Amino acid sequence: MKDGAIKIAATPQSVKWGFFDAATPAITSVRSGAEVIIDTVSGEPNCMPTDGKFEILPEHRPILKEAEHGPGPHLLTGPLHVEGAKPGNVLEVDILDITLRQDWGFNLIIPLLGTIPEDFPDFILKILPIDKEAKTVTLPWGKKLELKPFFGVMGVAPPANWGRITSVIPRAMGGNMDNKELVAGTKVYFPVFNEGALFSVGDGHGAQGDGEVCITAVETALTGHFKLTVRDDMTLAAPRAETPTHYVTMGFDEDLDDAVRQALRDMIRWIGELRGLSDTDAYTLCSLAADFRVTQMVNMAKGAHCMLPKAILD
Repeated sequence: MKDGAIKIAATPQSVKWGFFDAATPAITSVRSGAEVIIDTVSGEPNCMPTDGKFEILPEHRPILKEAEHGPGPHLLTGPLHVEGAKPGNVLEVDILDITLRQDWGFNLIIPLLGTIPEDFPDFILKILPIDKEAKTVTLPWGKKLELKPFFGVMGVAPPANWGRITSVIPRAMGGNMDNKELVAGTKVYFPVFNEGALFSVGDGHGAQGDGEVCITAVETALTGHFKLTVRDDMTLAAPRAETPTHYVTMGFDEDLDDAVRQALRDMIRWIGELRGLSDTDAYTLCSLAADFRVTQMVNMAKGAHCMLPKAILD
């Protein structure tokens, strides 16, 4: 246990399968500013190795058998109630550390899904060996790839009137953002829609390229060490992030152009908040210094993110 951080195990009671819902009872309550260490698992029954060569976490199969199941595929640990969080606040999530939990990951190609499903009509599962000490994964043709783990799904509960929603589609509350920039050392900011915020996390990714084009990354089980802080001095309409070197805004829409526009408009707002630049000056700065990237192409609502170097605003 790290410096008194609260440990949250992945169990059939603490894991929800494939949904966000404001009506879901919190698994625990923590004070604002608390550090939590959260275990996650990853993989539906058809994604698991069957040859006995890899370790299966002891809680994985019981979770698949007993966890409450919704419309999506992701196994999410939570939700956590953060004391003092109220609608209109922001939940600041400091990602302090992310560690690997098992010696394998998987990658899927799924019929009718992905970026070019017409070219790849078959279900294909690849089990990928992971070296936890070296932090590498071995690809099917023998190449070793460095792992840069992050959580594909992270967010708070949606507005209550949305009801139960799938974990597949990223929205204003976060969710399946699949943003590879959200590694350890990053802060993520979520708008709060409910008392306690109700934070959940899962969908561990060992490595992923921008786009996540075949629909999956190196999917694997991770443990996250987070600090959860309620912010009543800021308001947001969508998630933002802050790496050690960049400010990051995000947009989600079925139309990738609209996702880019969302990320751009939020970066213009953020520049104004940070340095008081006019909208026209901030728009110019984004054209000269910001990079726009395709986060993912495969979650029904596509993702785009804007990255502005912090040094530009020093």
